[in-house]
Amino acid sequence: MHALEKILAHHAGLKEVKAGEIVNCKVDIAGINDLYPQTMYSFWEIGGEKVANPENVVIFLDHYAPPSTIKAAQTHAEFRQFAREQGIDKLMDVNAGVCHQVLADKGLVAPGKLIVITDSHTTTHGAFGAFGTGVGATDLACILKTGELWFRVPRVIKITLNGTLQPGVYAKDIILHVIGKVGADFAIYKGVEFAGTLIPQLSISERMALCNMTTEMGAKTSYIQPDEVTISYLKEKGVKEYNIFMTDPDYEYEEELTFDVSEIKPRVAAPFSVDNVYDIKDYLGTPVDQAFLGTCTGGRLEDIAVAAKILKGKKIHKNTRMLVVPASMETQMEAIRLGYMQDLLEAGCTFVTPGCAACLGTHEGLIAEGETCITSSSRNFPGRMGHKQGKIFLASPATVAASALHGVITDPTPYLK
Repeated sequence: MHALEKILAHHAGLKEVKAGEIVNCKVDIAGINDLYPQTMYSFWEIGGEKVANPENVVIFLDHYAPPSTIKAAQTHAEFRQFAREQGIDKLMDVNAGVCHQVLADKGLVAPGKLIVITDSHTTTHGAFGAFGTGVGATDLACILKTGELWFRVPRVIKITLNGTLQPGVYAKDIILHVIGKVGADFAIYKGVEFAGTLIPQLSISERMALCNMTTEMGAKTSYIQPDEVTISYLKEKGVKEYNIFMTDPDYEYEEELTFDVSEIKPRVAAPFSVDNVYDIKDYLGTPVDQAFLGTCTGGRLEDIAVAAKILKGKKIHKNTRMLVVPASMETQMEAIRLGYMQDLLEAGCTFVTPGCAACLGTHEGLIAEGETCITSSSRNFPGRMGHKQGKIFLASPATVAASALHGVITDPTPYLK
């Protein structure tokens, strides 16, 4: 079995599972974000009265943080009331940040855990050797009522990344390169495992960026085998209980791909698809109205640090605004402590409440008709960050910062050698 299959088998109380099999599993973390008040309504509609395992439930007020409409404010009020009535202590309010980073910060994610959230980028938690996946409101309501959910065991694709990254190249560039090669529908309902000589060189932050965007190739979940980097991070967060599962040597992958990352240059995904990927040289000099650094894909401390390194002592271009959205309150506090926030503020950046912000296209940094945004977030579909006639380029945090500095899409390499 693959490690992902072993995680499902463990949570289903079975010795063995096979790809394609339907199994019922106990869920370790059931997360609801504020896009899905329907979860509460569905819970009541299916006869729910008392949440089965309130200690396993986490409510995140992150997509509309803080609320910018009366409707969003009402949703938040209902979630707070639901948490009080159901004895759900883990309510992450509007100051906490994006669900995936918050779970990591608080030591709630660990190898071998089964994590289900009403958010498609729950694949992020494969960076820890967990089985993380996103579901809709009805499925999450079933978890609230029973503590369990059914899963179809996915086949697994192995992506081997070998080599060493060149200066100016980051995990975001690598995953964009991979998605550009395989396409947005490559891994529909599959697990995606990352392996190879690059992985031990990557921090947890960079691993999270890789796993996060497997969603953009259709993946059900992702996986990186836990190693010394993982264990060190868990110790730092005080995590003591976890199960590390190993893939059997004779496991047959659905498909295996290998990439030499040493040859990869900075990448951008051009409008209007995540798999519309190019070498940055093809778009150098493209004017940008907004640079957006943040979210669950590119708003961690390392991302803010590289932006501060590029922009310290400088000013962003007069025709470009730059928004910085820390992935969590802990991230923001560290950015303050280390002086990154001061450097970025002095460079002309605007800090936004930790959370999703403009990534979902409803508030805090929308773009107008005809405007162009370069962003470290995950999607560039029409209307994703505002007007449907706005253009979105996906790039690494370093590319975002360098582009803000010059007001046009810029290769960050010269600033990072």
